[in-house]
Amino acid sequence: MKLQTTFIILLIMVSLQSCKTEREKKMKVSEDEKEMISQEPADTVQTAIGELILPKPYATESVRKQNSMADWPEGKMPVAPEGFTVTKLADGFKNPRWTYIAPNGDLFVCEANTKNSAGLITILRDKDNDGTIELRDTFLEDLKQPLGMLIIGDYFYVANTDGLYKYPYKEGQTALKPSEGKKIVTLPAGGYNNHWTRNIITNKAQDKIYISVGSASNVGEYGMEEEIRRANIIEVDLNGANEKIYASGLRNPVGMDWNPVNGELWTAVNERDKLGDNLVPDYVTSVKEGGFYGWPYSYFGNIEDPRLEGEAPDLVAKSIIPDVSVGPHTASLGLTFYDEGNFPSKYKNGLFVGQHGSWNRSVLSGYRVVFIPFENGKPTGKPQDFLTGFIAEDSETDVYGRPVCVAVTPSGDLLVNDDSGNTIWKVSYKN
Repeated sequence: MKLQTTFIILLIMVSLQSCKTEREKKMKVSEDEKEMISQEPADTVQTAIGELILPKPYATESVRKQNSMADWPEGKMPVAPEGFTVTKLADGFKNPRWTYIAPNGDLFVCEANTKNSAGLITILRDKDNDGTIELRDTFLEDLKQPLGMLIIGDYFYVANTDGLYKYPYKEGQTALKPSEGKKIVTLPAGGYNNHWTRNIITNKAQDKIYISVGSASNVGEYGMEEEIRRANIIEVDLNGANEKIYASGLRNPVGMDWNPVNGELWTAVNERDKLGDNLVPDYVTSVKEGGFYGWPYSYFGNIEDPRLEGEAPDLVAKSIIPDVSVGPHTASLGLTFYDEGNFPSKYKNGLFVGQHGSWNRSVLSGYRVVFIPFENGKPTGKPQDFLTGFIAEDSETDVYGRPVCVAVTPSGDLLVNDDSGNTIWKVSYKN
């Protein structure tokens, strides 16, 4: 009986490996095919801010280019537009990837990364609102790659890579006990590159939580059975019940925020790799409930990925075109609307996006914060540089930092998490 069971297991393993091998073969595009595709006319799509012209896949070679972290030169800092001041709010973290601002103004910073994650949340408090942090302590530890955080009522929610947890919490509390955490949603963990992040946001009524979950792969190369409940934004009740897929086909959604004018949910999405220098642009977009955004079968609407051509024509046909392209391989992660009144009027209700920078381009792109202007709840122009200077001028690979999360304080400042630089920057404007 034991031998028979072992034989059956071996047969299943061989079958699974055979299916995987066949899929990998199918997804490989020959050099001749790549050449033919690259010579076809460019693709043109109509986005919310105008026409976007995209090159054909393989118009350029897919390149791996890693950044190298360097120390800021003496007297040098990130650069903001004229009239703005950049200061260092806090440093000395271990990969401060995300910041959540509590209703009482406390700052909670998730320190986590892909490998050797600190797995903790640090609390920062400016007791007298003078712009200086007086309290800094470990708020919660023994976490598994945490990112998103929320306070709703008497609970503190944390999105670890493997699940959504809730902890009893009282306003002003400076530490939580790990043992009191309860997992209310189990999430699929692991993934391609940095798709371990799980962000969370609540709605205006504070009766739902939205969880962003990135894909396990670049373009489904491990089989779509590995992508169940992934490449989605998931909606659940505050106790984790009544789960549903709010939107799908989003390869790696991370930052989320509500449009302050019309109440739409917006997200920042990392698009696919290995199609060339300028494909596929990352994007920010409004998120339609029940909407499908193309991954992995197509991008920017119904432009089919050549590696999956013809596999899902029904899904390709209904794919939604994202609202705003924010550049190829920028790893745009952070996203926040500016709904305070301290910055000049052009920034009111516009969108800030933190671009971490990626590896799949011959020239570094990203490594900055961009601003997208909005009017009457709609984007009106292309992304504009807002916080730059992170790429060394005299090097093709050296960078001083990598912006991720962007958050607006109650006083109207913009906080920027530089996770690789272990720093949180504050951008202020003096009227």
